[in-house]
Amino acid sequence: MKCPFCGSFQDQVLDSRPIEHTPAVRRRRECLECKKRYTTFERPEEISLAVVKADSSREPFDKKKIWAGIDRACRKRPVAIETIDRIVNEIENELSAEYIMEIPSNIIGQKILDKLWDIDLVAYIRFASVYRKFGDIDTFMEELKKLKKEHTKRQLKAKN
Repeated sequence: MKCPFCGSFQDQVLDSRPIEHTPAVRRRRECLECKKRYTTFERPEEISLAVVKADSSREPFDKKKIWAGIDRACRKRPVAIETIDRIVNEIENELSAEYIMEIPSNIIGQKILDKLWDIDLVAYIRFASVYRKFGDIDTFMEELKKLKKEHTKRQLKAKN
């Protein structure tokens, strides 16, 4: 590591600590030349994943887009920012574990829907209406009927 004060590459790590909820590590260092101390942060190199869209075009994976979509669906709902952060991190971790180079966009959308189902059904239907491109009220009503049927089934299962 290059000292930000004198430019020397000779340093000593005094303390290392993981940064909570991230794969990063904070290191406190001391330059062996000028004796000044400084802090560095180390993160694993991220593999650039590509999202394959429905039209076969590709774009870089962007965690912020997932966050924005979930945030939009949860707006004015009793869903904490921490919950959105947790969902986004879970999805990112699952995708990183399951895919190496390319991720079909429909997989991302379905993972978001699965997470929203467990968090807030109104947010689920909001996201589904955009993701599945409900074209008319009949399509919307069909989805609501499926949602109601599945919700009732899960409630009955939970009681038994």
